[in-house]
Amino acid sequence: MSRTLAVRRETFPIRGTFRISRGAKTEAEVVVAELREGTAIGRGECVPYARYGETVDGVVAALEGLKASVARGLDRAALQTLLPPGAARNALDCALWDLEAKRSATPAWRLAGLDPPKPVATLFTIGLDEPEAMGMAAAAARDRPLLKLKLGAGRVLERVRAVRAGAPTARLVVDFNEAADLDELRAAGPEMAALGIELIEQPLPAGKDAILAGLEFPIPLGADESVHDSADLTRMLAAYQTVNIKLDKTGGLTEALAMKGRAERAGFAIMVGCMVASSLAMAPALLLAQNARYVDLDGPLLLARDRTPGLRYEGASIHPPEPALWG
Repeated sequence: MSRTLAVRRETFPIRGTFRISRGAKTEAEVVVAELREGTAIGRGECVPYARYGETVDGVVAALEGLKASVARGLDRAALQTLLPPGAARNALDCALWDLEAKRSATPAWRLAGLDPPKPVATLFTIGLDEPEAMGMAAAAARDRPLLKLKLGAGRVLERVRAVRAGAPTARLVVDFNEAADLDELRAAGPEMAALGIELIEQPLPAGKDAILAGLEFPIPLGADESVHDSADLTRMLAAYQTVNIKLDKTGGLTEALAMKGRAERAGFAIMVGCMVASSLAMAPALLLAQNARYVDLDGPLLLARDRTPGLRYEGASIHPPEPALWG
């Protein structure tokens, strides 16, 4: 039976403005890979990320270039050799998982040899802003059990204090997206720990990780931009205690599952993260998120509208996807 690939770009407006140290955005641009085989349809969604040299046009072109391979029966194993880790491979890899699930009437979790997925609690992101605004955003989300603060260089403690005042009982992690001033961070560390910060994510630019090796710091450090797939894990050991696994970095669920197993065996705590995207991008990551220490799959909560059907969010809990969405 013939198999075809359709590629399309979609845009989802963000509720307000989402700001990190690298810049601000008001919409999420995604690329969807859709496979058809008979009456079965499999879909995957990715977010091209300029930080990693990706563009929407480039990802669309990479996927379009695989249409002939798809028609000849491209499978997940072969895909790993045809595209590098990144957004394009993620979209097609997840579409292949979804198509196999639909064709075989077998849930993706069973195809992956996993236990049935359960609801997981996601953190909720407070974007970088003036301290007062971040405190107000934290107060609006004070009932959520875990908040992530986006920070940059400057006024670190002011922002952390404001968020803590707005959400007195929430667990807190911070994410610098490579923009911390190391001297400021070291000076702020003891008070950040006293304020309950339990993880600092990607303080320095990728490639500067050696500076963190052996650093005595009161809060565990997590790698995000510095770690993409399994090949990066060994050099992370000296600097980080947690790794953030994202499907758009690993190039799909296939490598993400393998990376999670290797990271756990190496002693890392696991965060499962996302870009700002729709429920279709989050759905396969929910298989990865089972038993992760931190789950950061709040992308759809930041959008003005999600796709239909979407994931079911109840407070901080995300329920596994229905087959109509994915898997």
